[in-house]
Amino acid sequence: MQIAANGIKVNCELAGPAGAPVVALSHSLASSRRMWKPQIPSLTTGYRVLSMDTRGHGGTEAPEGPYSLDMLADDALGVLDALEIDRVHWVGLSMGGMIGQNLGLRAPDRLASLTLSNTTSRIPAEARPMWDERIATARNDGMAALAEPTLERWFTPSYFAENGDGVELIRAEILSTPVAGYVGCCQAIADLDYTDRLGGIRTPTLVIAGEDDPSTTVEAAETITSGIPDARLAVINDARHIANVEQAAIYTETLMGFLKAR
Repeated sequence: MQIAANGIKVNCELAGPAGAPVVALSHSLASSRRMWKPQIPSLTTGYRVLSMDTRGHGGTEAPEGPYSLDMLADDALGVLDALEIDRVHWVGLSMGGMIGQNLGLRAPDRLASLTLSNTTSRIPAEARPMWDERIATARNDGMAALAEPTLERWFTPSYFAENGDGVELIRAEILSTPVAGYVGCCQAIADLDYTDRLGGIRTPTLVIAGEDDPSTTVEAAETITSGIPDARLAVINDARHIANVEQAAIYTETLMGFLKAR
């Protein structure tokens, strides 16, 4: 369904029993709500699941940027308001985890819990040229030029070689991402700098890291965990950046255990 929120139309889907606690799923850069396909069957047994396409991705509008993390978080809040949802368990992977940190700082009353997966709390200045290069590649050569290098970063070599369905799911997501949306969200991510403010997040928090993730490392997850009071860390072995796809069963079990404890 399409929801008018924060000046755009946001594509989202609700599934699971009406009246149950709401879990909101927020995806990575160059993906969409479809990346949560492995988790939705388990989640919908006991939760109302709201999966959203971030601005510039999936079926959500992709206006020209730049975007900001405040803007992306306000999009999500606009959807919650439109659907009359007071509080959610926010589950965000990579960019979705950055949006979750923003919500934890700016709108804690809307959160029952936070799951910050395969994400980081700061983009160092020395990494900015890398983001500028990705933006230039998308603008000049399209998303196809980014697909294979991204997949190689996001999945372990063994999974990349042997698990076609998961890789193809994410390849299709990358290729279908609008350039304007990718560029706008890259610009938002490049300005990420929450590390020194993490102590202001008081929401019960689970941090998930992929053991072999070169993009958002275990060390980055440890920084978030140590910064948020009483946060706990789960490291998933034999996984890189898209841990919810690469190690779907373990990821889902870890997430469900945390949610049930709330």
